[in-house]
Amino acid sequence: MGHVSEHHEATDGLVKLLTKANHDLTVVQHRLEREFQQIYPENANPMKLVSRIKKIQEELSTLEEQCRELLSAKQDLIDQARTTLVGNRNLVQRMEASMGISPNTDSEDSAFANFNQIIDEWTVQVRSKTAIV
Repeated sequence: MGHVSEHHEATDGLVKLLTKANHDLTVVQHRLEREFQQIYPENANPMKLVSRIKKIQEELSTLEEQCRELLSAKQDLIDQARTTLVGNRNLVQRMEASMGISPNTDSEDSAFANFNQIIDEWTVQVRSKTAIV
């Protein structure tokens, strides 16, 4: 047995009106597409340009989110590297001290000073970029 849908007359009229409006809009869309194809070159068709702009906007928000995730992952990696390197440096200094070797101070250790300078520059750069975004 088939399902018979019963609507009130006003509902039927509204459904017919909306169906006709949808059909009319589809006809207008097809006419505009044909007209634009005839008038504009392929890469300057306004409808296609609007479609491309919308697609780019969607991709841009996805790209922005991916960049934020990448920035966060990079910051995590830098934090882990800093913790590991500083811990290892402290361990080496303690070993040197226990062996009677005078450990380098922060100012004498050029590699450590360069490392800290790079981390500080990265931090400044991240803060300035995230303030804009």
